[in-house]
Amino acid sequence: MSTQGKVSLPVIKRLPKYYRYLTNLAADGKDKVSSSELAHMMGTTASQVRQDFNCFGGFGQQGIGYKVDVLLEEIGHLLFGTGELLPTILIGAGRLGNAVSSFIARDTNGYRLLAAFDVNPDLVGHQMSGVTIRPLEELESFCLENKPTVAVLCVPRQSAVDLSDELVRLGIQGFWNFSHYDLSVAHPEVTVENVHLGDSLMSLGYRLRNSET
Repeated sequence: MSTQGKVSLPVIKRLPKYYRYLTNLAADGKDKVSSSELAHMMGTTASQVRQDFNCFGGFGQQGIGYKVDVLLEEIGHLLFGTGELLPTILIGAGRLGNAVSSFIARDTNGYRLLAAFDVNPDLVGHQMSGVTIRPLEELESFCLENKPTVAVLCVPRQSAVDLSDELVRLGIQGFWNFSHYDLSVAHPEVTVENVHLGDSLMSLGYRLRNSET
């Protein structure tokens, strides 16, 4: 049974970080890990770690630590389900789209890139990360035939505004959104992960400029 509706978004967003650290621990041959050790790596508290894990049943007995392999398997199941890859399309095959498509194609992250789309005729027909860049005019027919459920948007804000209604109509259920348009406001019925690279860069600048010396 899905727990997403019962678990807060901050907890969900910490799961990949847990998974990454646990993967490193397993690679180092670590058999067990305590909530205090995980908290130190995560930059949080042992209480927060236990609260996070209790959202999903606990994963172990308090006081004796967690088995790394079991914890990794359980969190991996939460993140990746049964292992079926989510069929994905990418729109916007420029420099950002090329970099993002490469990341999707080479990392084991639960997605299968089916195709990329662009309005630039100079890009159409070329290969990108193992898929063909198609003209945007083929978007509807491709989606009706291949039924992708995820769309990655590497387009300007106005293009995302123009495309979002059609993509939802064509069956897209989730967006990895690099545009500056917040689709979750316009389409609360779909799942959206907004990525604002500029926000992250400005946050870094603030921390550098306002850090104590």
